Amino acid sequence: MKWKFYSLAFVAGMSILTACSSDDNNDNDGNGGNGNGNEIENGTILKGTITSDVTLAAGNTYKLSGEYIVEEGGTLHIEEGVKIIAVYDDIADYILVKQGGKINAVGTPDKPIVMTSEKEGGKGSSEIGGAVYGGNDDADNSGTLQYIRLEYTGFAFDEEHEANGISFYSVGNGTIVDHCQAYKGSDDGFEFFGGSVNVSNLVAVSCSAASFDWTEGWNGKGTNLVAYQEAESTLGYDCDCLMECDNNGSNNAATPVAHPVLKNLILVGNGGSKQGIRLRAGTEVEIDNAKVCGKGQPLTVETALTENALKNGTSNITLTSELSSKEGIYTHADFIAVTSNKVDANLSYSSFEDIRKECSWMNGSWVK
Repeated sequence: MKWKFYSLAFVAGMSILTACSSDDNNDNDGNGGNGNGNEIENGTILKGTITSDVTLAAGNTYKLSGEYIVEEGGTLHIEEGVKIIAVYDDIADYILVKQGGKINAVGTPDKPIVMTSEKEGGKGSSEIGGAVYGGNDDADNSGTLQYIRLEYTGFAFDEEHEANGISFYSVGNGTIVDHCQAYKGSDDGFEFFGGSVNVSNLVAVSCSAASFDWTEGWNGKGTNLVAYQEAESTLGYDCDCLMECDNNGSNNAATPVAHPVLKNLILVGNGGSKQGIRLRAGTEVEIDNAKVCGKGQPLTVETALTENALKNGTSNITLTSELSSKEGIYTHADFIAVTSNKVDANLSYSSFEDIRKECSWMNGSWVK
């Protein structure tokens, strides 16, 4: 299945969005008056490769049709208030930041960077995607992502590889990521493929697959993470897990072992029998202050390595019903034996606005 998408990807360096330029051979060399290299003209269709510094200037609007690749040594600067629109056609749109390249995309609370599609909301060929790649260095610095909203994202290359709202591939903790929203994406909101990047103040709203997903050894920190799924009856499609969490599906014991440290989570599902948080495939995790509701199975644990790690772990989680254990190693009795864990059948949020009232860090227009 082929989707048109807008996505950010960080890969062993950083991978983000593809865009189109008016010059088919554009490598975006040159110097602009703002000190951040070549300033791209308002209205340009972005595409091609970046090998030096390129700037998308504050308040401008650009279109994206195809791939926009930041090569090693290149830096893509995206200033506050920039809007990038994926052209509605049969070409997959994305920004890719390769290892050794960088992206500095910095919006503000009331002038966010918005990446969207010409056709809103469809699960067809209009979506947009992005990825960021890091490398083997835990301290790798692929740049900065702040105050960004990605709308209608998602693209499936094949059954095993896809672009999400933002995909992080082996991104290091020298990279700054905070105040980003994935809105109504056709795959995951945020996905981590290994790496040690730390993130904070992330919001995923009504993404059809998992809101947050990790695999292959991610060991960073996540603070202030919110997921909200609108009811299928009004949204028009169902949503999967709020968090899907693996170490390695082929080898549960593969190293480095996924072991993120998460704090302050509000995860609200849209009903049905699916999972809220799904821990499996050998992942480890530390969770402090999480509220999970709106899913038939708010917390499920699978595989012996994951359940044994949880037996010796720490958590502070509120669920609306009992934990479900596949192996019977880490059971609901073990869960509630930890005094900071509890079940509250009345825990609920009637709307996304109720969540926003609890989270002052969402102030501004960057969250939709």
